[in-house]
Amino acid sequence: MLKIGDKVPDFCLPNQDEEEICLRDIKGRWIVLYFYPKDNTPGCTTEACDFTAALPDFEGLDAIVLGVSPDSSEKHRNFIEKKALKITLLSDEDKSLCHGFGVWQLKKFMGKEYMGIARSTFIINPEGKIAAAWHHVKVKGHVGEVKAKLEALQA
Repeated sequence: MLKIGDKVPDFCLPNQDEEEICLRDIKGRWIVLYFYPKDNTPGCTTEACDFTAALPDFEGLDAIVLGVSPDSSEKHRNFIEKKALKITLLSDEDKSLCHGFGVWQLKKFMGKEYMGIARSTFIINPEGKIAAAWHHVKVKGHVGEVKAKLEALQA
């Protein structure tokens, strides 16, 4: 699991429009990178809608918001259209970025164990290092916490 101060691994992943988004192209800005389990599920929908609602605030802080899940670009596109999302979603179908950030973990639900994404958010500074991290995120109020932390980091 990456910690504050760690350098972010280079990545290139397709977004909802199958355009490649690479760290090298967005480095130099603040990045809010959040990992979530699956499109069109209740918690993930709430989180994506909350980030969309707060997007003007993040843009005002010169930050880009990227959501990451193992869903395909096509599923992301459908999710965005269905929920009128304004954020960019990256498709990590081979889970390489999930592994790189240490968020692909053993989970338990109703007595069953399985591998999945531990909902996590990272703020990446313009130098490409982790400036803040949240693990095992509870969705309610999370976007406000992230925005407040980003404001504090820039103060």
